[in-house]
Amino acid sequence: MSPRRAVSGPLKKPVSVTFVRLLPYLWPEGNHALRWRVVLVLLVMAAGEVATLAVPLVYSRVVDGFVHPASLAMAPALLILGYGLVRLIAAVLTNLRDALFAPVRFRVARQAAYRSFQHMHALSLRFHLDRRTGGVTRAIERGTEAVETLLRMLMSISPTILQAVLVIVVIWRFFDWRYVALMVLMVLAYILFTVRFTTWRLGVRRRMNDTSSEATGKALDSLLNYETVKYFGNEEHEAKRYDSAQARYEQAALTTQYSLGLLNFGQAAIIAVSLAAIMLLGGRDVEVGRITVGEFVMLNTYLLQLYGPLNFLGSVYSGIRTALVDLEHMLGLVDEPVEVSDTAEPVALTTRLSASHPARVEFRNVGFGYRPDRQILHDVSFVVEPGHKTAIVGSTGAGKSTISRLLFRFYDVTSGAVLLDGHDIRDCRQADLRAAIGVVPQDTVLFNDTIGYNIAYGRMDATPEDVEQAARLAQIHDFITSLPEGYDTQVGERGLKLSGGEKQRVAIARTILKDPRVLVLDEATSALDTHTEKEIQTALKAVSARRTTLVIAHRLSTIVDADDILVMKQGRVAERGTHADLLALGGQYAAMWAAQASDEGA
Repeated sequence: MSPRRAVSGPLKKPVSVTFVRLLPYLWPEGNHALRWRVVLVLLVMAAGEVATLAVPLVYSRVVDGFVHPASLAMAPALLILGYGLVRLIAAVLTNLRDALFAPVRFRVARQAAYRSFQHMHALSLRFHLDRRTGGVTRAIERGTEAVETLLRMLMSISPTILQAVLVIVVIWRFFDWRYVALMVLMVLAYILFTVRFTTWRLGVRRRMNDTSSEATGKALDSLLNYETVKYFGNEEHEAKRYDSAQARYEQAALTTQYSLGLLNFGQAAIIAVSLAAIMLLGGRDVEVGRITVGEFVMLNTYLLQLYGPLNFLGSVYSGIRTALVDLEHMLGLVDEPVEVSDTAEPVALTTRLSASHPARVEFRNVGFGYRPDRQILHDVSFVVEPGHKTAIVGSTGAGKSTISRLLFRFYDVTSGAVLLDGHDIRDCRQADLRAAIGVVPQDTVLFNDTIGYNIAYGRMDATPEDVEQAARLAQIHDFITSLPEGYDTQVGERGLKLSGGEKQRVAIARTILKDPRVLVLDEATSALDTHTEKEIQTALKAVSARRTTLVIAHRLSTIVDADDILVMKQGRVAERGTHADLLALGGQYAAMWAAQASDEGA
């Protein structure tokens, strides 16, 4: 079994690089409506911060109006009304900003999730065999949440930064350099402490993510193999494995929580000390007459107005760094190279393949290995003429199923070429190639949906009548209509509510509906009993009629009518011919035939 790589790990790129990669989602090409909304959000944010900045100024005038009523032309009552109005405007603009930005936030998160999911389907089979599916889906889920979190926090931190700059300018204007120096010193100390401490906490967060992915993977693996667990009575073993992973997650989560408490305490201490120092300086200036009581109140109000969001800024920064870790994991998946990709100018197959023109399949001197040190196929050559049937037989590990995977282009050949209608399939669009090929696998896995949906999956735009006709040809319509819910019957996880024969018939119906020009039967009946196999063979003959057919067979009795039979041995074509020719040859095929006949006779 291939080693499974962990989804999470240490940050490989600077935080700025990860964050910058999010910006194109906020300013997408061609989406002018979204761009204008972003501009409007920025304008409303700036207006809101100006209104918020005016609140302490008006409030200081109110205080001075009560302390020195004769010094003002306006009555304190009017100033109070103005103070209330300014606060109301600031609140309205802040909430309007959030309302305008919410659609942007959720749309960007949706687009990031869509592109990540789309990329997962573009990756090769090798990638998916090497990864834990639960870990990959969890990384995408956490990454999508991280995108939404980052944008939400960005809209929280940007006004705070703007407000801090404006407050420092106002303090410089109304007071002097001493106040500004103390405020800047406090902000720098706060940022330095937060950055250093949060950087340390990232390692703890990574360990928590790793243990979470491990626990999720173990749970998914165990539940997907529910029957195997029951066969061997290992329920307690699986529960202990899951609990062990959860225990490691518990310890990592506790460490994360404790470190968060220390971070918040340190930030609060910095703010408390700096606030006390600035207010002592302000109190002394009031005593000597440098500033008024109203200005002292304005200073205090500005500090509270700044320190409140700044205290929140610590949590926001911590959340941003945490979200960036999750986002990097998802972007790491998106960065996975596409092993099998289309050429810049692919050959179009759609117009060449029609119902009256089945395709010609050729393997020309094909060599292939899943790894450089594990060669599977050696110089394999054969041709399946249009409308003909070629069967491939051989012992386990001889390379039979690898041939079907190469034809479907799950992998690219190491040497030689696979051709369809004379075209190297590497020069064709993958979508066209796979539209031309239908596969009935040995192990049919169905979606956890209805029977009708699983059949219609062969052609998503099929009508109910088309689905029913395909089911009739696959000899499963009568069974479906005998069910209480008919075509709306749920098949369960991986189709476990259906028997092996029923699942195979659904797979055949799905392939019939796809109407491929090339049909691949990958040991489609080897796991079925003899009676069911004969029934399904009848359906398969109907499907393969007039189509180019490649049969990978275990039971030789199912391929006696093949136009050509290839006998594989250790990745090479050892024998070739019709059923009668190979029996007359008296070689490996004849020995296999005799062994299976003996087993069936016994």
